[in-house]
Amino acid sequence: MIRTLPRTPPRLLAALAAVLVGVLVGVPTATAAALAQPAGSALTWAVQPADRNGPDGRRWIERTLDPGQVVTEHLAVRNLSGGAVNFTLRAADGYLTDRGRFNMLPSDRGSVDGGTWIEVRETVSVGPNETKVVPFTITVPGDAAPGDHPAGIAATVTSAGGTVAVESRVGFRVMLRASGTVTAALAVSGLTAAYERSWNPFAAGTVRLGYTVTNGGNVAVTGTGPATVAGLFDLTTRRASTRVEETLPGGSRRVDARVDGVWAWGRLRTTVDLTPSVLVGATAGAEVRPGSAAVTIWAPPWPQLALAAVLVGLALLVRATARRRRRRLARLLAAAREQGRAEARIAT
Repeated sequence: MIRTLPRTPPRLLAALAAVLVGVLVGVPTATAAALAQPAGSALTWAVQPADRNGPDGRRWIERTLDPGQVVTEHLAVRNLSGGAVNFTLRAADGYLTDRGRFNMLPSDRGSVDGGTWIEVRETVSVGPNETKVVPFTITVPGDAAPGDHPAGIAATVTSAGGTVAVESRVGFRVMLRASGTVTAALAVSGLTAAYERSWNPFAAGTVRLGYTVTNGGNVAVTGTGPATVAGLFDLTTRRASTRVEETLPGGSRRVDARVDGVWAWGRLRTTVDLTPSVLVGATAGAEVRPGSAAVTIWAPPWPQLALAAVLVGLALLVRATARRRRRRLARLLAAAREQGRAEARIAT
């Protein structure tokens, strides 16, 4: 059943456009701010979670369900344009882009996870400045593995540009979690460290870190923890806080960090420790598996050694100069004494 809501007054169009912020799910190479231009006119629309009466204020849908459970949700499609539009509705598996933004698989790729749990009407026609509510069903497979199964649902318009069809879509994420044991785990791999020295012998340098973080658990997590650099037989340590942004189960991220104020005393041991935090949902009884890694690098104190060499050289130069002056003075004194004795003999 599709429920048609009253037309939106023109003065609310600007406010409704704000819905696009945070709920946009765009095709990376096919959309520009989720706008398309069918029939030569600008087309703008918004899609957001709803109840049977209309948009309910949620940014996305989060549901924790038991295997075999079936629930009904709703979405609202708002046509902010001046003409009627026939939208294609589609659900698909969700993922994070390289920049950490949520997206859903394109139409030419089949879903194998949470996207297959959602059944929605194929098309919906929405009149100008009109909002329609469309129900959709979420069916959790009986053998669903515990944890998160991210998906997305969107309203799509395809427009032809010459010989290329451009698919534009707007939607929101549907975070589905199958009940069971929640495991939050982060693994750190490929840790590298490089020391960037300051050639000012009285200034410390910086250790730059790079590593890969993989979500080995079954729920979306973030991670925080310290990066520690220990030197001079672990007598000197410096720390910096590191953070890992949202990572979906099985996903990975490359993290770069830096630890400032590190003195080069030869051997430097760098350790990264990360503690995962469940992003959404209840965490009671969750199994948390922190991750860590360590690497050792060598950073000889070349500026300090150069300064020491200069100071030693200056000390030796001063010592040699003083020694030459003492020898010259001794020779002058000996010559003066000899001259005095000679003059005394002549006078006698």
